[in-house]
Amino acid sequence: MLFSIFLIVAGLVVLTVGAELLVRGGASVALRLGITPLVIGLTIVAFGTGSPEFVVSLEAALKGSSGIALGNVIGSNISNLALILACAALIAPMAVKAEILRREMPILMAVTAFLCIMMWDGVISRTDGALLTIGAVAYTVGAYIVSRTKEDAEVEAEYDEAVKPSGRAVWLDAIFILAGLGALIFGANILVDGAIDIAQVIGLSEAVIGLTIVAIGTSLPELATSVVASYRGEADISFGNVIGSNVFNILAVLGIAAMISPIPTEGIRSLDVGVFLGSVILVWAMLGRRYLIDRFEGIILVLGYVIYIVTLLAAD
Repeated sequence: MLFSIFLIVAGLVVLTVGAELLVRGGASVALRLGITPLVIGLTIVAFGTGSPEFVVSLEAALKGSSGIALGNVIGSNISNLALILACAALIAPMAVKAEILRREMPILMAVTAFLCIMMWDGVISRTDGALLTIGAVAYTVGAYIVSRTKEDAEVEAEYDEAVKPSGRAVWLDAIFILAGLGALIFGANILVDGAIDIAQVIGLSEAVIGLTIVAIGTSLPELATSVVASYRGEADISFGNVIGSNVFNILAVLGIAAMISPIPTEGIRSLDVGVFLGSVILVWAMLGRRYLIDRFEGIILVLGYVIYIVTLLAAD
């Protein structure tokens, strides 16, 4: 039991370090290639902070632990909106100015609803996975094209400040990327092993472990990025990180994992799917026409998340 807990904690630490190395190396290389900080922030950084979910779900799918694979993505998306975004709002009210982020909320709603429909037959098949993966490519290309249009100068300044040239040699950036990938793979392996052992020892289903411990743990990079951005008054970066990561989780993480090994939805309750979709609707409603989430709304999100976790653990 203690060793399993150690594996989970060690896995989360290694995953967080791996994601940080991957983001730093990838962002630096992208800047060298002439990609703007805004595009990097909406794609590479968001995808990089979502990389723990990717490798963990892929590892779990390969080991036949579909509950952890799917629960990790659903749970991470819920925690990103109801916990991480809420924590950022508690630090400072979040007013979103970027037009591109305002357009991406409907995209997140659409892909979330699309996944819910795919889950209706009890399995995310290879065909479903292929469709999701195609969507991931289209989303990335679309984000690049749209972000090349004129954005608010203040928003561009936020991303310019957050994504700066590293000054490192190219070979060092390559080492960062390779080391990050290696850490992600190793961390995912020991985390999944520890999570499976914990589920067997304490009698919780793999889906519940994926929705809670694994999901919250793999969301730590998003938490760090969003909280720091909120503290600096960079609300657009916080939103961009969360929305981009959630879209990436659904389209790329589940898409690629399902193409390799179909993912049964066993263990995922209707309540989990409802909270999964409902969290997107609630955040969108809170944004309203003000495009603002204040501290009171942040408290509502956190309380709702705590209640969900309590009911999840009590029901298993």
